[in-house]
Formats: sequence, structure tokens, C-alpha cells
Amino acid sequence: MIVFCGLIAIAIGLLNMFKPSFAWYLKEGWKVNGDPEPSDTYLTLTKLGGVVVLIMGVVLVVAGIFNS
Repeated sequence: MIVFCGLIAIAIGLLNMFKPSFAWYLKEGWKVNGDPEPSDTYLTLTKLGGVVVLIMGVVLVVAGIFNS
């Protein structure tokens, strides 16, 4: 189960690293009309968060493998 959670975290981390605007659209973009765009600060912080979640996911996968 820990490995599965780690794989989910890795997928979310990679998505946030490579497509941060997708996370913005899911959270805020659908609320407004027109063609809004996220700020550069939001994109940078989302990418940074993606790196953190990716590292946590790798740690969970490794811990799950060695715990079995």
C-alpha cells in the first residue's frame, strides 16, 4: 500500500513539474471566463511543490520495498 501511495505521489509530482498550468486550471481556471493564465510565481511554486512531492513519492516507494 505504501508503494502504491508513493507511485501516486510520483505521478502527481511529475504532473506538477511538467504541467503546472493544469493544476492551476483544476483549482482556479474553471471559475473565470475568457482565457486567464496563472502568474509566473504560481507556476514556479507549483513546480517546486512537484519536486517535493516527487521526492516524497520516491521515499515512500523505497520504504515500501524495504518494508516488505
